[in-house]
Amino acid sequence: MAGPIHGQATANSPAVPVERGPAGPIYQGRDPLRDMSPQERQKFQQNIERWRKLSPEEQRDLRILEAVRQVRIKREAEAALRASGLQLEGDRRQQYEQRYLQERRRVEQSLRPELQERRQRELAPVVEQLRREFAPPPSVPQPAPPKPANGRGAGPAPQPK
Repeated sequence: MAGPIHGQATANSPAVPVERGPAGPIYQGRDPLRDMSPQERQKFQQNIERWRKLSPEEQRDLRILEAVRQVRIKREAEAALRASGLQLEGDRRQQYEQRYLQERRRVEQSLRPELQERRQRELAPVVEQLRREFAPPPSVPQPAPPKPANGRGAGPAPQPK
């Protein structure tokens, strides 16, 4: 039996973007939001709010960064296909790239906690070193003002009688 038509979802396959609209991919089949866990949905809502608070310039900059990231990931998927030695065309090639991207996201998600812990562990000594380097120098006690020759403290000079 043939697989699903591009853009259609089956009970065991995710929805596939059919085309890209101004707000992102347009999906046919299942709603991706319904497939999210409550935590993923909450994170999605938080990201929407953060996006709405960005200036148009910040949104543009993030779109550019995302486009660059997408190009890099696509090149990596193509490199993985070449490294596999497979000769795929058309739908099979697209399915391979989609599956590569899914597995890549899964791997990145599983590595994220480990990387955060390692980053914190390795940055702690860096922060301590920078704290020592940039701390103000210890205050040097100022020398006391010189005492007058008569040995008395710095008070008014005695009046002659």
